[in-house]
Amino acid sequence: MRADARKNHDHLLAVAGAVITEQGVDASLRDIARKAGVGLATLLRHFPTREALLDALLRTRFDELTATAGELETSSSPEDALVAWLRDCVACTHEYRGVVALMTAALEDSESALHASCVTMRAAGTRLLARAQDAGAARTDLDGTDLFALVAALAWLGDQPALTPRADHLFEVVTSAILTRA
Repeated sequence: MRADARKNHDHLLAVAGAVITEQGVDASLRDIARKAGVGLATLLRHFPTREALLDALLRTRFDELTATAGELETSSSPEDALVAWLRDCVACTHEYRGVVALMTAALEDSESALHASCVTMRAAGTRLLARAQDAGAARTDLDGTDLFALVAALAWLGDQPALTPRADHLFEVVTSAILTRA
């Protein structure tokens, strides 16, 4: 990609990230283009669909979560690694309101632009869960799908204004239910 095209692409992603953080994943593409100072056609030339835009926006963060899981596997105890990754994952999914529903749908739709990055991220969490289970630190009746569902539930809690003050407490409750030793 040419340098000027890369600069425009990165600018569109930065603006889209800010708008989606503020308004959620259903934010108007026209509004994103306007705030970026371009026409809708320009935005659509870079990102032909909302899902393509979200994939570009989220892929980097999901790749970071996957890399973090790898680092935690070698630098932390199994239970600490799992809890730290869960906290990061919940924060990521909470950052963009409404993304949990898209991620859940993308896991089931191999044609989705978000499918590969969602599958990779879930696999990273599954590895951390399995490591904790192998060490006897986590319940063995959970799998990666359950873990992802708990992340989604915790992210949803953070999106509810009346429950936001309880989100950290409920995160601790959920993680203590996953772990078998303190």
